Amino acid sequence: MDNKYRRSIDGISRPILPSANGHNREKIDLSIRDKLKQQNNFDQKSDNYSNISANSYNLNSMRNNNQPVNRANSLLNKTLTTNSGALKNNQPTKKLKNKWSRKRKVLTSILVVIVVLLGAGTWFGSGIIGNLDKVLHGNVFSDVQALFSTTRLKGESQGRVNILLAGHQGKNSNEGNLTDSIMVVSLDTRKNTAFTFSIPRDLWVKIPGMGSQKINVANDNSSFNQPGYFKGGMGQLQQIVEQDFHIPIDYYALIDYTAFKDAVNAVGGINIDIQSPDPRGLYDPNVAKADGGPVRLPNGPVHLNGSQALALALARGDSPYAYGFPLSDINRTQHQRQMLIALEQKALSVGVLENPLTITHLVDAIGNNVQTNLSLADVIELAHLVKKVNLNNIKSYGLTYGGNGPSSLLTTDYIDHQDALIPRAGLYNYSQIQAYYQQITAAN
Repeated sequence: MDNKYRRSIDGISRPILPSANGHNREKIDLSIRDKLKQQNNFDQKSDNYSNISANSYNLNSMRNNNQPVNRANSLLNKTLTTNSGALKNNQPTKKLKNKWSRKRKVLTSILVVIVVLLGAGTWFGSGIIGNLDKVLHGNVFSDVQALFSTTRLKGESQGRVNILLAGHQGKNSNEGNLTDSIMVVSLDTRKNTAFTFSIPRDLWVKIPGMGSQKINVANDNSSFNQPGYFKGGMGQLQQIVEQDFHIPIDYYALIDYTAFKDAVNAVGGINIDIQSPDPRGLYDPNVAKADGGPVRLPNGPVHLNGSQALALALARGDSPYAYGFPLSDINRTQHQRQMLIALEQKALSVGVLENPLTITHLVDAIGNNVQTNLSLADVIELAHLVKKVNLNNIKSYGLTYGGNGPSSLLTTDYIDHQDALIPRAGLYNYSQIQAYYQQITAAN
């Protein structure tokens, strides 16, 4: 080794600098040995010393990545200060454990608001981090920066953050990039409330460059690239939602249904209450067996595993033998919103939250099945906001037809040999939908 460096007990090579009195000293203000001697803790048992050893490894990593030495010193001092009381009394570091528990809750808060679970993986190994980076477009350096970030979300300063969620069956299915579910998750950052707003996949709209189509076709425009919008099909969908319905969009997440199924299985299933107008409950034989079909569920409380939840998310009762789906796609979006909230509540429950293996499975589920423009720093900030929201009070809204309620703003039509939904106010007249969304935001 170059004689300008020497290795201390933590295994870190530090540069030796001449001091004013001619003696050599390390660039770090004191070695770990000196710190511990000052606190009379050098003979501490290994389980309490392990927290410091772990952060020594982090210090080494930070130096190798040319991060500032003063940040390394800060991390070392913070670790020693946090653990000093426990080391003196030979007690487990309960304070640190509680701190980790709080962090895990914050970082788990996001999977279903997509991101509920993404930040949690930072503490669970390279495989998890790899999946997070794959989804959040990150790397080792950006992951470290995210932990120290003070980034605010788009829309946060205005008091509302909107995330456009879309679900599809994947490129390997016959549906291709068509989105079976379209939903806006809206978070009021001042009142700490949230709601979901579903847009039926069969709503007839104009898609620039593609003519008039059902709105679920928008995501198929992979070449879309215009300033002010996301790139690709989700950008095309964003443009339609913003221009036609006057709903501002800050972020998006495109979810392969595989992620939904695996996430439900990871938390041990979800519980929902079926409220079909048919006394027999729900039945749809058109959902393929590979997707968990056919759907056959009674009214009342039911427990769903991943395959059953996926089947219900796809079911809209378009078979002549089906029952319990009088509004077809409208009923499907209602069930999707219901299961989304149930999954979030289950993911944030105590038993699930404290299980590292469950969190690992949840993050694995989204690794190859979610596309989003959220970064890890965004996810962490979003988690801090979501933890303030009472999940039991999240309201669910959507557009319906055939009734007289405030949400019954659509009617059916037959256009270009397709059954479609159009605004009750007239084809391409979305003024009532715009007003309805404004009423919802004012109330939430």
